[in-house]
Amino acid sequence: MPTAVTTSPPSFLASLSQYESYEATPVIGTIFPDRTTQLSQLVEASNADELVHDLAVLVSQRGVVFFKEQDLTVEQQKRLAQKLGELTGKPETSKLYMHPISRLDAEFGREVSVITSKTAVNKSGHLTRSRASGGWHSDNTYEQIPSDYAVLRMHTLPGIGGDTLWASGYEAYDRLSPAYQKFLEGLTATHDGSIFNEHAKKLGIEINTDRGAPENSSTEMVAVHPVIITNPVTNLKTLFINRGFTKKINELTTDESENLLEYLYRHISENHDLQVRYRWQPNDVAIWDNRVTLHTATHDFTEYREGYRVIGLGGKPYLDPNSTSRRTALNL
Repeated sequence: MPTAVTTSPPSFLASLSQYESYEATPVIGTIFPDRTTQLSQLVEASNADELVHDLAVLVSQRGVVFFKEQDLTVEQQKRLAQKLGELTGKPETSKLYMHPISRLDAEFGREVSVITSKTAVNKSGHLTRSRASGGWHSDNTYEQIPSDYAVLRMHTLPGIGGDTLWASGYEAYDRLSPAYQKFLEGLTATHDGSIFNEHAKKLGIEINTDRGAPENSSTEMVAVHPVIITNPVTNLKTLFINRGFTKKINELTTDESENLLEYLYRHISENHDLQVRYRWQPNDVAIWDNRVTLHTATHDFTEYREGYRVIGLGGKPYLDPNSTSRRTALNL
């Protein structure tokens, strides 16, 4: 079982203290507003390992971190996503994620996902719509080895709209009663990514079985994870379910599972004070820890929106009964 790096407040991460930053909300999100703070320089610095390690710890503490107007290249973005996990103890076999329906001829390689509105626009030029709260998810939780860190740079944006929201799994856990926390800690959930099998069939392609870790080689993308997990970097407990991929609480009846999951989804989506909403500017970068956050885009725009995302893979999710909550660790 991995050893936690630290639960100290971000201000104690000495190597990052030279850069201006502030907390976006009390529970989630840190912003580096100075455009001269460039991730491209950070990953090329002589003490890059120290800087990237401390950045990873900060991201795991705060859930998501934002950098303004970055000149980060795609290759540097890949290197950063991998190093964030390597320097905080992920298994050697966990590399960058390659999506189940990524193509061999992808422009920047199979490790880079193009996040684009092009596929979401219907014939009348308007975005397809559903209830906005239905979009909350954590990346690739249907894998045996899901994501640790994700790095997204948005380069093309509409004139207005297109924000992204993140929610804190730490805070979602903390707001449950002790009795409910204990109940959930005895449960596991099934996460299902078979929607990508359907997409692959429509596209006439085979599912990619090389998805960044040897455990992620099955064409049946179904995994069982604890409902409450421990983040290995902070040793803090977090709620680990999401509307996008979590399908069943395994120890409950179908009705009980559906009712519980719906409550937990609403617990996340309706508590706006455990969320941060980010208004993008061109070439801003967001780095988040998928183990302790959920996110969703805001589809309120009709103009073109595009960016590049790279996802690192971590370890198998687990619950350490000796781990604690964020509020307890910070004496809140």
